[in-house]
Amino acid sequence: MSLPLVAIVGRPNVGKSSLFNRILRKRLAVVDPTSGVTRDRHYSLCDWIGRDFRLVDTGGMVPDSIDKMEQAIFEQSDLAIEEADVILLVVDVGTGADTIDITLARKLLKSGRPTILVVNKVDMDSQENDVFEFMKLGLGDPFPISAMVGRGIAEVLDKAVELLPQVPDYVPEEGVIRVALIGRPNVGKSSFINKLMGEERHIVSPIAGTTRDATDSSYQIGDRKYTLVDTAGLRRKYKVKENIEFYTYLRTTRAIDNCDVAVLLIDGAESVTTQDQKILTQIMESRRAAVLAINKWDLVEKDSKTVDKFSLDIKDAIAKYAYLPMIFCSALSGQRVAKVMSFVDKVHAENNKRISTSELNEFLKVAYSKKKPPARKNKHIKFNYVTQSETAPPTFIFFCNHPTLVDKAYLSYLTNQLRAEYGFVGVPIRVKCRKK
Repeated sequence: MSLPLVAIVGRPNVGKSSLFNRILRKRLAVVDPTSGVTRDRHYSLCDWIGRDFRLVDTGGMVPDSIDKMEQAIFEQSDLAIEEADVILLVVDVGTGADTIDITLARKLLKSGRPTILVVNKVDMDSQENDVFEFMKLGLGDPFPISAMVGRGIAEVLDKAVELLPQVPDYVPEEGVIRVALIGRPNVGKSSFINKLMGEERHIVSPIAGTTRDATDSSYQIGDRKYTLVDTAGLRRKYKVKENIEFYTYLRTTRAIDNCDVAVLLIDGAESVTTQDQKILTQIMESRRAAVLAINKWDLVEKDSKTVDKFSLDIKDAIAKYAYLPMIFCSALSGQRVAKVMSFVDKVHAENNKRISTSELNEFLKVAYSKKKPPARKNKHIKFNYVTQSETAPPTFIFFCNHPTLVDKAYLSYLTNQLRAEYGFVGVPIRVKCRKK
């Protein structure tokens, strides 16, 4: 199911991007005292006390502005409000509740969206009484925070998680695999579905951006049923200028969250671009099984070594995800289009594969004997047993005496050993350590 969305909104220069960075514990959004620095939306996967959600930072909202940039920022932030499950309205304790804050509060009350009033820049205890001025906004008790030093952030996140809708466990339609076609604009996603379906189900145009929203098509091969999701092309963030494109970007992100398998189409005439790498990272961060389909292969001049050269170039570009299967196809001619779906079947099966605990413990003995984790803080790390806790994606919990001392390099070693032993082709693996 789609992850819930939490949107951070407010007028310019109240500290929205600082709060975004503080929640994520890393500097993703640019922070500057000049208002209007945040123009494009920033998204990130976030979790708090066991709940996953997407966090979006928006630009400063200035209602009724005659400035074209401020109008565009307001409209995009407005779309974020429409899509959000919980909204954090950020205000500045130093300036008090001004007319823009009042206008935004009325707008949020009218929207009916669950809203948390966050009073930023409360850096000292002596400022806490000043937050009660914001009660007049009608949004309930304000939460005093300091995004700069991290004060009060946990309380805001506790409340946000409390207000998030309960996402039911995903129960897919029996026998139906949900496949999302993802890629840059004009790589052939709609053409691919049309060729597979044998009909002009989706509009195809050389103009990039023809597909504006994620659309579903039912497809069946023998007894196997699929739902094919054609998505809008994902552009670089700085190129997302039209408000409609911002909206389709959000919808495409949710299509990734909802799919069982993502097929990333790459233009064979251009090989792997930086944007392809970013899209692939987004798919993997969403923990989705994936297939790489190198499209427009009919347009590439070939000799006996072309496939090997392309394969090596692509594997070098995405070395981190070398476990993803790759297939060369042409949506125009139909070459290997049907075979892409057999790859989808394979990675879907791998994603739902479960290994017995007894077999995993035999695996652990061998892996541990090959390479033991280095001692840290004068403590030796000993593994007791391992079990698979989940599928889709496969999740393995290794129980040991000092789980917090196991470094990332050894977790990567265990992940690679699991792949070497059990395959998990095209599937992200999660490895966790816990105390016995």
